[in-house]
Amino acid sequence: MANFSFEARNTLDGSLVKSTVEADSEKSAAQLIQSRGLVVLSIKGVEAKKNYFNKIKTKDRVLFARQLSTLINAGLPLVKSLQMVEKQTDSKPLKVILSKVQASVESGKSLGDSLKDYPEAFNNIFVKMVAAGEISGTLDKTLERLAFQQEKDAEIISKIRGAMTYPGIIVVVMIALVGFMLTSVLPQVQTLYAGFPNAHLPGPTLLLLSISHLVKTFWWATLLIVIAIFFGSRAWVRTENGKIFFDKLKLSVKPFNRLFKKLYMARFSRTGSTLISSGVPLIQMLEVTSEAISNVIIEKSIQNAIKLVRGGKSLSQAIENDKNFLDLVPNMIRIGEESGTLDAMMGKAADYYEKELEDEIKNISTLIEPLLMILLGVVALVIVAAVLGPIYGLAGQNIGG
Repeated sequence: MANFSFEARNTLDGSLVKSTVEADSEKSAAQLIQSRGLVVLSIKGVEAKKNYFNKIKTKDRVLFARQLSTLINAGLPLVKSLQMVEKQTDSKPLKVILSKVQASVESGKSLGDSLKDYPEAFNNIFVKMVAAGEISGTLDKTLERLAFQQEKDAEIISKIRGAMTYPGIIVVVMIALVGFMLTSVLPQVQTLYAGFPNAHLPGPTLLLLSISHLVKTFWWATLLIVIAIFFGSRAWVRTENGKIFFDKLKLSVKPFNRLFKKLYMARFSRTGSTLISSGVPLIQMLEVTSEAISNVIIEKSIQNAIKLVRGGKSLSQAIENDKNFLDLVPNMIRIGEESGTLDAMMGKAADYYEKELEDEIKNISTLIEPLLMILLGVVALVIVAAVLGPIYGLAGQNIGG
């Protein structure tokens, strides 16, 4: 569903009406407006505003899938199950969406088609799997698999973010320390030297004082530059060239490239396993998985594999010579293809890389923490030397005098 703003003339009193309407298309919106006794003057699509405070959390989506699976498995009709899940959920934005989904299902649409209208809550993987579960008559099992897959993905992301928390704190402390020394301590050293006309500040101290002066005098310009760099970088990363550059960086910079490769292999294998076990055809599985991988370089590799599979090659043959796929993935897929257990083998590959990812996160954390502490020590030493050096110099001159 999309939102459309319109201007129309009321046929009863001739008054001008300006409002919005929700419909599947512009044509449907026009028909809906006309059914209200209005003559459409103009109509255009309105882009929905993102509300970052009303996002659907992963845990709410997982709970929805689990609860709906349990209720359907217990034999309750789909509409009744949706009603019960809507009442039980604590998420207000999800409650609103489920109310609309329930009305859509009651009107005759499938659950998959109903969920498709709310991409901000249910991504393409969710929708495709639900649709496949409805077709195969295994919606309850599909929803359970979906909940498990989303839990695993969220767990991995949470661990990576957790590993980055400590280094982030160290960097913030380092910046705060440097800022304090530049703006508060160093100017006092300059004031101290002002009482000794024949004394000269060392070169490093003069350099830091110049930086301190610039920051204090033009703090607004410094702030603007930092904000411009931050938002400019964010905007550039979202462009096609920015995505390609950043995603290439993830796969090439050591030691993080190993972590990201294992993350993508785990995500590819887990998503593929879940989709295939839900009855999604191979080509469709690859198309959906390419969207879920969140890396344009890996996505291109999967798109290339789709072409090769359509040309008659097996999936294992299509990816075995691709450097973006780690060796275990095509090997496990080959075993799955030969034994008819592709979903199970991809699941085992996902289990392996998820375990490897945990070890990689620990290794990187172990490596980063001492390096950051050394860097913090070096920065502190430079600043302290710039402060204490001149003071000791003055003391030496006084003793010598």
